[in-house]
Amino acid sequence: MKKLWAPWRIDYIKGERAQGCVFCDKPKLSRDRENLILYRGETGYIIMNRYPYANGHLIALPYRHIDSFGELEEKEKLELMNLINLGVDVLRAFDPDGYNVGMNLGRAAGAGIEDHLHFHVVPRWVGDSNFMPVIADVKVIPEYLEESYVKLDGALQSLLKERRGQI
Repeated sequence: MKKLWAPWRIDYIKGERAQGCVFCDKPKLSRDRENLILYRGETGYIIMNRYPYANGHLIALPYRHIDSFGELEEKEKLELMNLINLGVDVLRAFDPDGYNVGMNLGRAAGAGIEDHLHFHVVPRWVGDSNFMPVIADVKVIPEYLEESYVKLDGALQSLLKERRGQI
């Protein structure tokens, strides 16, 4: 059996679990690039997944700490859908063949952070899953997060300029 090394994952596997909610705590800091926050809206924001399933894996979520879609206020629902749309638009910088957009509600559904509602926006390419996950249970991420952030931030700034700051 061949092995593909992904040593950055050990930080997640063995790292200390922060007290509180990472999705609540990160926006309170003023280090967006370091924390991979790509866009801040009025009621929600877009952050890059630090442990992505694919290059450019984004998360769109409300600032408010809630765990169900039914708890969203109308204003939050509208902005969340606009954030998802913006995420898809900005991911065009990676020239994907498609996108996965979805949420995992509850641990049994695969939610890693189950008490703060969030949507995943994941770019996909024909053949991106190839044989690696099927045979080796391995996912290959071909680009460093910092490089992805720079690429996505440039695409986002272009989109915002084109749309005059409106999502």
